[in-house]
Formats: sequence, structure tokens, C-alpha cells
Amino acid sequence: MTQVLNFVDGAEVSAAGSRTLDLVDPATGEVFGTSVLSEQSDVDTALAAAERAFKVWRKSTPAQRQLALLKIADAVESRAEEFTELEIRETGKIRAVVLEEEIPECVSALRFFAGAARQLEGTASGEYLEGHTSAIRREPVGVCAQIAPWNYPLMMGVWKIAPALAAGNTVVLKPAETTPSTAVLLAKVAAEFLPQGAFNVLCGDRDTGRALVKHPITELVSITGSTRAGIDVATVAAADLKRTHLELGGNAPLLVFGDVNLAEAAEGIVGAAFYNAGQDCTAGSRVLVDAAIHDEFVTELTKVAAARKPGADFGPLNSEAQFGRVRGLVERLPSHARVETGGAPAGDRGFFFSPTVISGLKQDDEIVQEEVFGPVITVQSFVDEDEAVRLANGVPYGLASSIWTHDLSRATRVSGELDFGCVWVNTHGPLVSEMPHGGFGHSGHGKDLSSYSFAEYTRVKHVMTRFA
Repeated sequence: MTQVLNFVDGAEVSAAGSRTLDLVDPATGEVFGTSVLSEQSDVDTALAAAERAFKVWRKSTPAQRQLALLKIADAVESRAEEFTELEIRETGKIRAVVLEEEIPECVSALRFFAGAARQLEGTASGEYLEGHTSAIRREPVGVCAQIAPWNYPLMMGVWKIAPALAAGNTVVLKPAETTPSTAVLLAKVAAEFLPQGAFNVLCGDRDTGRALVKHPITELVSITGSTRAGIDVATVAAADLKRTHLELGGNAPLLVFGDVNLAEAAEGIVGAAFYNAGQDCTAGSRVLVDAAIHDEFVTELTKVAAARKPGADFGPLNSEAQFGRVRGLVERLPSHARVETGGAPAGDRGFFFSPTVISGLKQDDEIVQEEVFGPVITVQSFVDEDEAVRLANGVPYGLASSIWTHDLSRATRVSGELDFGCVWVNTHGPLVSEMPHGGFGHSGHGKDLSSYSFAEYTRVKHVMTRFA
């Protein structure tokens, strides 16, 4: 049986207590190991290590931080197979997707933030008051508590630690309780290039995360997770006025207008909806289609979706709890809904769910309003542009969206009306390190990736000097 330990102050260590969490292979549903369950004393130890390291790391030069991150990127790239195997074991993902897409994206993000460390921009110093000169300092915030999700354990871990370390902060990262292994390996790899205690990993549950958020050493809290978890973090952090970065749920609308190539749009949308079994906060799961082409498009969409094979084209849902949640949303469908394909578990072991398309839905239906986080596409129709925008914006989330049309004027006009942090046109899902990722409303606040993310891990100080 595998046992995953914490990584604190430069070494793998067990938790102070004896409690553990089971690790389950979602492709089989079988327990293959355990991780330690960190408690308050473990949190105290890890944050104290990060606090000591901060006194050293904050004084490093941008060039030194850049070099460390570049070396970490090279190490991750050279150990890609090892990271891939750990990621697959805990997520059930398709091997080629992890090795050929996700690992390179992790390496790219590390290298981007390595460059960002040496390109910090701000207001020019100058004489804004007679007899005085002013300068702006951008400084690291301090010790950051970061909570990563289970859908992209390694990639989301990188998105968090890279800008924080690049800015001169130190980190205690808590991975999701079902997927801790790649975070621990990342910390072990990074330890060779960072001061002792600069990057720590604590395995644990919600109580572990809550203890990290509450702790007086923590200056900034970043979480990628559900809206419920984000509200919990924000509530706890507010009691001590800690800074928060919340990348939460999504329920992306895809607006399909009547001038599209139906086959091309259907292929793109199914790919965006079923990537990682739909377990993506930007998943293209909520399709809004022009009534003039609705029936024809549903037929095409259903054909493309039904051809996808669980276990070959996408993996299982991450846990029994998530499996049950997706099943429940489908089983509670209202009578006016039509399951065009799928709608049931797939296979006789593990947490696989069949590719599903559901039409005939109304705006206030549960499965339209809630984030499904599974391989499920819902379809609604609209009669004009105004209704399309109203339906798209008619959910609490505001992370991502897309417009499918050949009319550039329409795409430009509608993109300004959509209340989402990202709008794609004739595609859905691509992200690059240079551009920000983050949402509005119940999707949280703050940005991952880009110089916007880097800036969030800094604080602004005004220094004014009177001339002698």
C-alpha cells in the first residue's frame, strides 16, 4: 500500500497524529494507499517553516528567483513520466493527455513566471509634491496558504506556487485529499533549488485547510475549488482581514448562432465539454443554440457525443462522491427534459459516466443552474441575440463562455455583453500562460496565469522622501 507523507521544511515527514485518508483509484474504485491527515500541530510546523524561509527568500533578487523557477521547470520536464504516473493513479486520466498536454503546460507556466519575476512594472518614481520625491515598492506579501483542487492536481498546484514564489513569497500548499501525490513530488523536486521551507505541502481534509486559513502567520489565501469551499475560505479569512484569491466554480455558456458550420461546431463543443470527463470549471457544458438550427444541431451534437468512449476518450469521475453527484443531477431531471444520449454510468467498475446530451431544458432547471462537473451537455434554444445573452448571464457563475459565429460584428458585440472573465470565439477552452484566467460572481475573484496573477502576490508600498 502506498503512503503519501507531508513535505515540510525541506523533508518528507509524517503527520503528528496517526489518522490517514484512503486513496482510491477512480478507474477501479479500489483503495491503493493512504495519505497522512495533517492536524493543527502540523499546520503550525509548516507555517513556521515558511515564515523562517520568507526572511531569506524575500531578499533574493529577481534573477535568483528566475533561475530557481527555471531549474524547477527543467526538473519537472525531465521527470514528466513520473509525474504522469502519479497523476493517472489518483485521477484516472488518459495518459497521453497528461503527458503531452498537462505536463508541458505546467512547465510553460513555471517558465513564464520565471520571466515575470524580472519584469515587475509600476508607477514611475518622481516628484509629485514640491520638495519631496516618491517611489513605489512592490513587495512580496508573505506566507501564502494555497489550496489546490482534484481535477488538475499538478497544474493547479503549479499555477499557485509559481507566481507566489516568483514574487518572493513562501508557500504552504494543501492538495485535495484525493490527489496529493504530485504536489508532494513537486515540492521534493523544487526543494533542491529553494531555501529550506520555502515550499511546503500538507496533506489533509477541509479541517486542515481551514486551520491554514485561520492561522495568524498566513497573509494570503488562494483556493481553486467549489463556490461553497470558496465562501468558507473567504468567511474564515475575513475574520483576520487576510487577502484572498478565489478561483471557484463555473457554468460556461456556449452561444451557437445560425451561421456556423454545424459539424465543426459540434466537434469543438463536445471536445470542450468532455475534456477531463467534464471536470473543468470552464467545461463547455451549457449549450445555447439558435432556434432556427436547434433540432439539426442537437442531432449533430448527439452523434458526435455518442461516439466518445469513456476510458478511451476521457477518464472517470474523480471520486464516488462526485460520481453520485452527477448521477443525482441526471436522475432528478424534470419531465420536459430529453436525454438524447447517455445519462447513465458506463462500465461495471470505477466511476465512469457515459457521454450525455440533454435537450428540452428550461433556464430554472437544476441541471442548468448548477455546475455539473461531469461529461454532460445541456441544450437550450434562443430566438435572438438578446435572449441568448440573457440566458447566458442567467446563472450565478461568471468564469468562462464562448460565441460560435462567423459574424465578427456579432462576436465583438456579444463578447462585451457576456458577464464572464473569459470569452472565446469559435473555440472553447484554450489557455496560455500570458493571458489571465479568472471569473466574476460566484466564480470568485482574482486571476491565475499572466502578469495579473503575479501582481496579486505582491503588495504596494509608497516611499516618500523629503529633500534636505
